[in-house]
Amino acid sequence: MNKPKVMNRSLVVVGAILIQLALGNLYAWSVFTTKLVESSWTKTQTQIVFSVAVAVFAIVMVIAGRLMPKYGPRKLTIASGITLGAGYIIGGLLGAENYITTLIFVGIFGGAGIGMGYVVPIAVGMRWYPDKKGLITGLAVAGFGFGATLWMALAGKLGSLGGGELIKNIGLSNTFIVLGIIFLIIILIGSIWMVFPAPDWKPAGWKPAETKTTAKSAGTVDFSSRQMLKTTQFYLIVLTYAFGAGAGLMSIGLMKLWPMEAMEAHGISKDVAGAAATLAMAIFFALFNGLGRILWGMISDKIGRKTSIAIMMATQGAFVILFQWMAGMQITLYIFAVLIGFNYGGLFSLFPTITADIFGNKNFGQNYGWVFLAYAVGGIIFPILGGKLGDLGNFPLAFTICGVLCFVAVLTILMVKPIKDTN
Repeated sequence: MNKPKVMNRSLVVVGAILIQLALGNLYAWSVFTTKLVESSWTKTQTQIVFSVAVAVFAIVMVIAGRLMPKYGPRKLTIASGITLGAGYIIGGLLGAENYITTLIFVGIFGGAGIGMGYVVPIAVGMRWYPDKKGLITGLAVAGFGFGATLWMALAGKLGSLGGGELIKNIGLSNTFIVLGIIFLIIILIGSIWMVFPAPDWKPAGWKPAETKTTAKSAGTVDFSSRQMLKTTQFYLIVLTYAFGAGAGLMSIGLMKLWPMEAMEAHGISKDVAGAAATLAMAIFFALFNGLGRILWGMISDKIGRKTSIAIMMATQGAFVILFQWMAGMQITLYIFAVLIGFNYGGLFSLFPTITADIFGNKNFGQNYGWVFLAYAVGGIIFPILGGKLGDLGNFPLAFTICGVLCFVAVLTILMVKPIKDTN
């Protein structure tokens, strides 16, 4: 009797990267903010749309994790592509400059589409690569980070590097429509390979008993979500995560608005300042955001999760505070976009692993969904704070507040201790 043909698992990697690249459009939002402000939006309004998308993304991700066993990863991915694509398409058809409709279709629908799809490539990839969980997870989350470079290159102009100029050539509304169609197509293609292997499948020659990393990295106790929510460690981790995510997300939202204002104050023309700010976000921040996800995970395997997070938060606090002075010159703008982006990317490899370290591997999927809500909290509060202070003419205060909170996060993460038992 012939054995059923098993899919080439390398295709799962292709599908995962395609999906995450499309979902990474979230980080390209700043390429639209200047045009929206020119069309009469306030800076606060641009950040509200971004914050709503972040919050909906995080909340829907928790729901998606619970729906996957019932509907399967492929159907969830298809729903993600349709929701995200339709959100941008309808938002464009109704006029990108319309604040209310853009908030609803790009902010809420777009955020929901990202939340539906984000967890799928990670979960599917880990099933097909039990022998290389760290690698496949890193590749998937890095794809999300690298996605910003792709979409900003297509929608905007990357300074001397050239690139697409959809906004300039066809307008903001039509750019939304084109991007929505592309997101839909890419995610639907990626969904083809979003299937779990058979329950008894394993890679040829691989034996779970030979894997040593689980025993070294996992906590001594497996907590249910209900048990986890009763611990002090959970709230310390969430607080740390919220401060780090808030600083990074505010920087993303303001990566174009503040540098343009700062450079124009130094006598740099608006066109040059705009090109430099776009380049900082689309190339330097986005690329190192992706690299940070991989490299911080590797660093933490060597020096430990808590130490890595403490170093990351301390340096991020300094970088965010200094950014208010460094954004006015092109070379220092690029350097600090690299530094802030690298640390921000590390959040997405360090916090999943410390969640598993403290609360165990058994219920990681459900538990990390709760921890990830910190991302929504940071995404709601800090970008809106930055936009509001920007409208008041005080961007620097926003960066200072976020930097100080990153220093506070160093103390909160150092207070997290392993849990020995559930009693």
